[in-house]
Amino acid sequence: MATDPMNSEDSSRRGLILINTGPGKGKTTAAMGTALRAVGNGMRVLMLQFLKGSWHYGELDSTKAFGEDFVLKQMGRGFVKVGGAETDPEDIRLVESGWSEAHEAIMSGEWDMVVLDEINYAISYGMLDPELVAETLLNRPEMVHVILTGRNAHPILVDIADTVTEMREVKHAYQKGILAQRGIEY
Repeated sequence: MATDPMNSEDSSRRGLILINTGPGKGKTTAAMGTALRAVGNGMRVLMLQFLKGSWHYGELDSTKAFGEDFVLKQMGRGFVKVGGAETDPEDIRLVESGWSEAHEAIMSGEWDMVVLDEINYAISYGMLDPELVAETLLNRPEMVHVILTGRNAHPILVDIADTVTEMREVKHAYQKGILAQRGIEY
């Protein structure tokens, strides 16, 4: 007899690790959609945006409607300078502080889902150790779901994830000279 996944309480139910990565648009948006689905199913969601912070994004206002069931926090200052110059120590401090809060939130069991938005960037920029993140994910309470977003997901995290989705750009309005649109990009 087949088991109905929508009504099953079998032993395979557990928190999942999901990664949205790749060069295309939609990684944060997909995570937000999953988070909204979770809230709609009575779950509590915390979304920590690791590098965002200087701009006002529409999702900041929309999540307020859910009160304490969907909390979104910006942990950074905005765009981080990497490459030619050394990374600003303040950005590193903010990532470390953000990770401390993320670790505590994941391990607390207070949240059914924790979204670590743009954490893959912080890791790929050398601001956060992927093994530290992996250790927390592997030792989290059984029913806590975690979503990680950003390009260049680290192979250690891809390996332990349950679901990895890679966004691929096929076409973008920017290529036609169309600037970012309110309600679409921010």
